[in-house]
Amino acid sequence: MGSEKKGHDRLMTERSQLEEAQAAGIGRTLATYTRLSGPGWLQSAITLGGGSLAGSLYLGVIGGYEFLWLQPLMMILGIVMLSAIAYVTLSTGKRPFQAMNEHVSPVLGWGWLLAAMMANLVWAMPQFSLGTAALQQNLFPHYLAGDSAKVICVLCLFLIATAVVWFYDSPGWGVRVFELSLKAMVGLVVLSFFGVVVAMSWKGELDWISIAKGFVPDLSLLWRPVTGLHGFIDESSARDYWTTTILHAQRERMIAAAATAVGINMTFLLPYSMLRKGWDRAFRGLAAFDLSTGLFIPFLVATSCVVIAAASQFHAQFDERIISQPAADTTGSYRDHLEKRVGAESGSEDRSVLSESEMNAKIDALPSADRKLAYMLIKRDSLDLATALENLFGKGGLTQKVFGIGVLGMAISTIVILMVINGFCVTEMTGRHSDRVVQRLGALFPGVVGGLGFLALWGDDQARFWLAVPTSNFGMVLLPIAYIAFFFMMNSPSLLGDAMPRGLLRVVVNVVMLVAIIAASIGAGLSVWANVGWIGVVFAAVFVVISVVNAGSKRPALKQHEQTL
Repeated sequence: MGSEKKGHDRLMTERSQLEEAQAAGIGRTLATYTRLSGPGWLQSAITLGGGSLAGSLYLGVIGGYEFLWLQPLMMILGIVMLSAIAYVTLSTGKRPFQAMNEHVSPVLGWGWLLAAMMANLVWAMPQFSLGTAALQQNLFPHYLAGDSAKVICVLCLFLIATAVVWFYDSPGWGVRVFELSLKAMVGLVVLSFFGVVVAMSWKGELDWISIAKGFVPDLSLLWRPVTGLHGFIDESSARDYWTTTILHAQRERMIAAAATAVGINMTFLLPYSMLRKGWDRAFRGLAAFDLSTGLFIPFLVATSCVVIAAASQFHAQFDERIISQPAADTTGSYRDHLEKRVGAESGSEDRSVLSESEMNAKIDALPSADRKLAYMLIKRDSLDLATALENLFGKGGLTQKVFGIGVLGMAISTIVILMVINGFCVTEMTGRHSDRVVQRLGALFPGVVGGLGFLALWGDDQARFWLAVPTSNFGMVLLPIAYIAFFFMMNSPSLLGDAMPRGLLRVVVNVVMLVAIIAASIGAGLSVWANVGWIGVVFAAVFVVISVVNAGSKRPALKQHEQTL
């Protein structure tokens, strides 16, 4: 009871501070908003994880500066939708899952909850992958080598994350110190890459005109290769093959990077974190400010700097020593791309029809441009990305240690928050909202599934960062479920009542939300088409139709119910 009274007193104090600030003017209001913000920074903690780091890395590698616009644009659209669910939640005070089922559609409500849980489980895998990569490649390469050490790394990550989640709601200095440490580690990577960009700019190594152009949206990149690779494609012996291959790689990385901006599990976390703080209608302005500053600004700075650093180091770059070596000495994903190129020439994807000597002879006969393009498509990893920091810290162990600590902090913090979100999901699913035991048990699922999934399904030690790409593509497929649900909630008179937007404001809100839905749907459609073809497209279309019909059928029933009251 003592803690509840303290929480109530804090809420009343914050409410009075907001009222006084709003009466005093815009300057005082913004200062108060800055001091009271919170849930937006919690969103930032999950967004600025290994996924966004990996997404930015691969955008910079494949596209140079030409994709700088993508992640900020998707984040802006994501903030629009997050602001919508925040507005609905704070206006009504209702738990979003329950409100969605009662006023919009149980199909969308359960689809939203189950999709968020699936995203938690799937997204945990790359976090274990990234954390393990940081430990084995950057921090302790001599002590944690081999598969047995990988198991030890996963177990340590799981135990640390579980301990934090288990005592998350408990008072004590230990948890606060840990949370501050995680923020410091994440901030270290952000500041490091910001420092890299500053150092490169000071040395005159960056083309700021090209960087500025990179922030201008260019949707043509969905069907044309980036400008930086045109020359290599023209010089190659298989222009059509490399165009198709590079376009596939571009789309895959674009979808992955877009999905890391706002995930469907983030949409589940935000409203419940606000309800937990006791926020209501009086806090709607603070919520919008919180999302804009606590979420957008750190994301913009961090991802842009990583894209710029990765682009300057890796885009359209090749190692002359490697591309000139005999085919018999080639390995890894570089070798894989060369073999695919040979297979395309023979008209067969079955590379086993050629003996190793025959394959080597055909690879040796490939033009230099083909070898360069194959090298540029190599899956980069944490060890490679850390070299971008050498412009700031110099060559040597310090660079790897600084980067490794930051990535480890990102991985652990994201695992923790994924587990927390899943705890919320399970309590909503079971209807046991205040049962801490159920919440903690539900939180264990992403840790167990993520750790075991990484160990069982991901054996490519050469590019553990890459696991973030296929999981991000999966996350993008789920995102339109949440966006469609929020659109219907913002247009539900039975739910919002007098808080329903009116007139021109409603038109503007709906237009912007529809743009966000279209953007997410395009990304989801491309991902579904690339992975499962027409079957996935048909399944997704059927789900959308059922959801819309179900949502439409509830409107007359709700209106009739309101009239009888």
